[in-house]
Amino acid sequence: MGCCLGVILLAGAPRLGLGLWWFMDPARILSAFSGWSTTVGSFTAPMWIWPLAGLLLLPWTTIAWVFVSPGGVTPLEWVILGIALLLDLGTHGGGGRAYQRRYAS
Repeated sequence: MGCCLGVILLAGAPRLGLGLWWFMDPARILSAFSGWSTTVGSFTAPMWIWPLAGLLLLPWTTIAWVFVSPGGVTPLEWVILGIALLLDLGTHGGGGRAYQRRYAS
């Protein structure tokens, strides 16, 4: 039952699903971003900053990255990441378009 609930949350509410996934398996989320630098000049941010930024800004892309990254990314998986990025960009663009239509007149 827990697996089915996770799939439903990931499909319907990506931020909530990713947050739940992070709570249930934090090692997988952090290992997906382990090679990413968090150092700017002399400041070093905590390692969880990249997953948190993904959770807030690009949830579909972050879910796809966590899903495909453990074994290395194949060309087909790059297509999956591209589709996830398009979903995120469509979500952001669709919200802006609806805002313009609502307040244009």
